[in-house]
Amino acid sequence: MKHYSDIIIAPVITEKSMADRQNNVYTFKVVKEATKDEIKAAIEEAFNVQVKSVNTLNTKSKKRRVGKYSGRTKTYKKAIVTLKDGSSIEM
Repeated sequence: MKHYSDIIIAPVITEKSMADRQNNVYTFKVVKEATKDEIKAAIEEAFNVQVKSVNTLNTKSKKRRVGKYSGRTKTYKKAIVTLKDGSSIEM
């Protein structure tokens, strides 16, 4: 089994993800090859909580422009983790 730091990259910090924390729903960037079972095990090991469900999605790149230069943003895999009642992550 991989170490949890090999699977979890960073938390996603947006208005929506911060609002979902009140409902025990947390969002993380994860490596593209990670499965739902690996993500669940990594979250439980890293934060010592019980995971209820894991939903994943692959983000699409968006066009961005800085002055005359144009390009695309990077894609990544996002994991939306729901915790069981009584569990919470302190960040």
